Order: sequence, then C-alpha cells, then structure tokens
Amino acid sequence: MLEARLEQAGVLKKVVEAIKDLVQDCNFDCSDSGIQLQAMDNSHVALVSMNLRSDGFSPFRCDRNIALGINLNSLMKVLRAANNEDILTVKAEDQPDSLNLTFESANNDRISEYDIKLMDIDQEHLGIPETDYAATITLPSAEFQRICRDLSALSESVSIEASKDGVKFSCSGDIGNGSVNLRQHTNVEDETKSTKIDLTEPVNLTFSLKYLVNFCKASSLSPTVKLCLSNEVPLLVEYEMGNGYLRFYLAPKIGDEE
Repeated sequence: MLEARLEQAGVLKKVVEAIKDLVQDCNFDCSDSGIQLQAMDNSHVALVSMNLRSDGFSPFRCDRNIALGINLNSLMKVLRAANNEDILTVKAEDQPDSLNLTFESANNDRISEYDIKLMDIDQEHLGIPETDYAATITLPSAEFQRICRDLSALSESVSIEASKDGVKFSCSGDIGNGSVNLRQHTNVEDETKSTKIDLTEPVNLTFSLKYLVNFCKASSLSPTVKLCLSNEVPLLVEYEMGNGYLRFYLAPKIGDEE
C-alpha cells in the first residue's frame, strides 16, 4: 500500500494549481523513491515533470509501484478543503480504485477526510534526454512572472536572448514592441534576488508567452526559477522545491510559426 504524510498540504496544492490548466488527467507514479508525475499538455507543445522525493514525507511507505490516475481539477476541488499549513496524508491500496486524503490542522483540533475516485489512464513515459544547455539563467521567480505577464500584453511570443552581456526578453506585436534586459548581479543580503547567467555560447530562441505565463503559476513554489536554453531543444523552466522539483519543457517556435 501507499501511505505518505506531508507536513504542509500547501506544497501539493501549489503543484496542482500550477499544472491543472495544462494537464487535465495524469498519473501520479508512486514508488519507494517518492511520487513522480510526467505529462504532455493537450497540444503536445509542453511537458510537465514533477518529483516529490520520499525523504520529503514523514512517514513514506510504498510497498509496490502504483500509478494513481487522477483528474487534476477534481483533485484541486478536494485540496481546496485544506489549509496550506494542514498536515496532509495520502493513502491508497495496492490496486486502488480511490485515493484517500486526510487533512489535519496543525493543532490537531480538526481532521477532515476525503476519497477521490481514480481513473485508468494509459500514459506513455517520454524519455527526457540529459542535455548540456548552452545557457542557464537563474533569476527571482517573481521577476520572471512579471516579465512574462507584461510582455504578453503586447504579443503572443517572446524572444529570449542570452549573451555575455545578460539576458534580453523581447517581443513585438500589433500595438507595439517591448523588451526587458537583465544583467548578471549578485544580491549579497538575499541570494534569491540575484540573477546568474551561466553561458557556454549565445542563444536566441522564441517561445509562446501563453505557455510561459502558465508556467509562472508555479512561482509560489520557489523564490527562484531556472531557465535552461540551447538551440533546437525545448526550453527547461525549473522550480526547485525543498523535497523535489517541478519542471516544464517548452518547444521553441520556428521561423514564422504563430
């Protein structure tokens, strides 16, 4: 059976909130190493990959590998019944038809319990190749969210150009053009407010802003976000969590593609 206890229900709430508009139904793959999720969006442009390691749960027990097929909107409806600080315990049998969720208030004066029906989802796993990226940019997640939101008011696409001078986000649309330049800098007092650029060669790629704005819903999971770029491979947007990560992969736009 599976039994996993998370000290803060808010972690799972934020993960599901961040991906439910991209992916409707998906499998949570549970094994003795933790809980993973991998799914494409409906248009097969973006890929979501999540990993919550077993050491982030206390206790964590998974006797055999289980795939929990869940509708994320249904799961979100149940998770909204929990406060972010509630202790969350998820339980499932070895061949489950439902997932049991228990929310326990921090001072133990309130315990609520829900069962959510599981689905049989036939989902193929995509092998994500290890990539040595030409540019890796680490910046505050709130900054990235603001850039994507502001530029999406002008255009559907954004060009991300990384060079030794910094990183430039630029767009052009019917009502005008916009660009934001970030230079590498270190904030000594708060490392999470720094912008770091690790570059082996300059990169300039164009991506859909609609997807990037969607990825930014994960900003509440981490104070920083990592963007990894290389020519002709999908962009990797990574939010590190204390006990794992949430990653988004997005194919670049090519030529005049809208």
